[in-house]
Amino acid sequence: MAAALPVCYHGAMTKKECEDLLGKKNKDGAYLIRDSETIQGAMCLCVYKQKVVYTYRLLQSHNGYYTLLTAGGLDETFFKTIDDLIRHYKRKNQGLAMHLRHSVKRKTALLIQPQRELQAQPSKSPEQRPHYENVMQHLLHFEFSLKK
Repeated sequence: MAAALPVCYHGAMTKKECEDLLGKKNKDGAYLIRDSETIQGAMCLCVYKQKVVYTYRLLQSHNGYYTLLTAGGLDETFFKTIDDLIRHYKRKNQGLAMHLRHSVKRKTALLIQPQRELQAQPSKSPEQRPHYENVMQHLLHFEFSLKK
């Protein structure tokens, strides 16, 4: 059975919808988690600071641990649950533009099974299983494409 997702998880939400919602909250350190629009199976941790929304990729490794892609040069830290990750980033000076302070909770129940829970189910062959490394390849390709 998949772990419960935190109430700050909003599922499928566009970047614009996220920015609007965090902007209405208008509090530095307001945050939510949404599905990535560009990387299948990844999520985004979005944090509001001084009218700007900072977005960090939230990835799950092949062994089920979670990590954030933060500022370059910082060591990757892995967490057993998303709640553990959130607790860690509530502390100051952990690599985010602003530490997490105000969870923006979803107002409605999620009616469909999140995509990453579907992917976590056993697949027929190792090639079909999602891997953290595969997500990283897509992310690096996407970032490279943006630089062109």
